[in-house]
Amino acid sequence: MPQMAQRVAGFGTTIFSEINGLARQYNAVNLGQGAPDFDGPPEVIKAAVEALNGGFNQYPPGAGILKTREAIAAHAKRFYGQEVDPNTEIAVLSGATETMFATILGLCDGGDEVIVFQPVYDSYVPNMVMAGVHPRYVTLRAPDWSFDPVELTEAFNTHTKAIIINTPHNPTGKVFTREELTYIADLCQQWNVIAITDEVYEHILYDGAVHTRMATLPGMENRTLTISSLGKTFSVTGWKVGWAIGAPELITGVNRSHQFITFTVASPLQAAAANALTLPDSYFTTLQATYQARRDYMIGALREAGFEVFTPQGSYFIMVDWLGVAPGTVEDDVQFAKWLISEVGVACIPPSAFYREEDRYQARTLARFAVCKQDATLQAAVERLTKIGAKAK
Repeated sequence: MPQMAQRVAGFGTTIFSEINGLARQYNAVNLGQGAPDFDGPPEVIKAAVEALNGGFNQYPPGAGILKTREAIAAHAKRFYGQEVDPNTEIAVLSGATETMFATILGLCDGGDEVIVFQPVYDSYVPNMVMAGVHPRYVTLRAPDWSFDPVELTEAFNTHTKAIIINTPHNPTGKVFTREELTYIADLCQQWNVIAITDEVYEHILYDGAVHTRMATLPGMENRTLTISSLGKTFSVTGWKVGWAIGAPELITGVNRSHQFITFTVASPLQAAAANALTLPDSYFTTLQATYQARRDYMIGALREAGFEVFTPQGSYFIMVDWLGVAPGTVEDDVQFAKWLISEVGVACIPPSAFYREEDRYQARTLARFAVCKQDATLQAAVERLTKIGAKAK
């Protein structure tokens, strides 16, 4: 009987699909996957509709519509003082997830090593496996999710082609400091390594945290491939519009793989992306304040319910330790997530999915909650979480 390829045989179903299915089955309030339950800015959606009705319905250039690339370059200049050539240093792809896959395929060869920080977003390593690239893991440790400089230094070697830095970080909410990024940058230059940065949560920051773009650090302009997207900042995750910024040689590699994956990105959504990226500063400050309020509300509720909360500095997410909250029959994070859905009616993500198999024990008592929801959704979740003490007894 025909069988699937071995390169995908071990992947299984993503934890997001599993949790979403259980949440639907039990009618749970879903604070699992990082998908907003509200629409993006009306003017951005209007721009997409106008593009649909205005002839933007055929193949755009493979690298992206020039107007969109110009808007990405202007955004980089406005927020980071970064000078980018939209003609040679930007590629538009189908969301940050495909951008990461195209980057690994376009910049790494089979047998190369790529360093990742765990907990690691769950698509990175499967991307590497399919490309024949070997992951090297460096662990971020609670409560501040810092890395051990010695462990990181020892991960670099003559086989290292790249390191992936996700900041603000999913799932922990860590924002890498300028000092941490400088330490990584020095190692990249010492070993001639590419820094691939996933910065999709760049505008969702808390408590005055500052997002530093690796590409702006000394010596990193030509060895950093910056990835971001429209979905998180503008609450249109279903549009799947992402981009890469980097030196022409790096962008050429990304484009050469992208052309044989999806080739190009939906024309009307690219046109709307150009509109979104040019919204006034007030949009970004309001976004930040709104998410700060959501995060603070949920932190208070989770602590009241008995969780130990690891306060995030950015992103959609809050990581907690549930030990002492669930009944003694719950032995790990997956069991906890299922118990919370079936008995409390709230969905979360078990973060062991973000660790390699032998390190999953480190997430045994952890859970990740998403705050990218309407106030009414968060309030409904909090009402159920307040009853958690009775459920745990």
